[in-house]
Amino acid sequence: MEHRIALRRNMAQSLFEHGQITTTLPKAKNLRPFAERLILLAVRARSSQANDPAGALRARRRIEALLGDRAIIPKEHGDAYAAMSDAHRAKSLRMGSGRRYRTGEPRGRLEFTAESVLHRLIEKVASKFTDRPGGYTRIMRLSDTRIGDSSPLAVIQLVGDEQPPGAVAKPKKSARKRRADGRYALAIASSKKRSAKFRDSEAEAVSQA
Repeated sequence: MEHRIALRRNMAQSLFEHGQITTTLPKAKNLRPFAERLILLAVRARSSQANDPAGALRARRRIEALLGDRAIIPKEHGDAYAAMSDAHRAKSLRMGSGRRYRTGEPRGRLEFTAESVLHRLIEKVASKFTDRPGGYTRIMRLSDTRIGDSSPLAVIQLVGDEQPPGAVAKPKKSARKRRADGRYALAIASSKKRSAKFRDSEAEAVSQA
């Protein structure tokens, strides 16, 4: 049970970070109500900041309890972050006091800092749904299946960031997938070859008779 809760939380964080994720259809259906609830809480926290600060704080704390928090490195600085040492990475993630950076803005000598997924959800994601009562996500089923158990795959997206079905890029085939496709094609070709030989032998037997 704890594993499922942690998996759903990580998937929700990735959804708010990237706008869409590809997963199995059952997981997408399980994630959708959880993500919708978090967005609704974020909309309430954002809309109550002026009139009800206490209510906004309660909503923020509830979101953090359900979602947790994770540092997001700006996409344009991903290569620079990957090339950093652990010490420099720590400086871009946390202040000298130990508190985590939240807004992702440059600070001091740092060219960039990390953004918290909680800040992304409330300030950027929820801002698009202020006047929307619900239906913040959608699920698109893909034609591909997962290797191993043949589970159906799907894309879950935030409404407004979605792409038409024809524009959704298919994930690149892994080496395992390519090998499996090669074995399948070889088996089909061998089967067709054996069938052709069998038909030829039957035709020859009939002609001799």
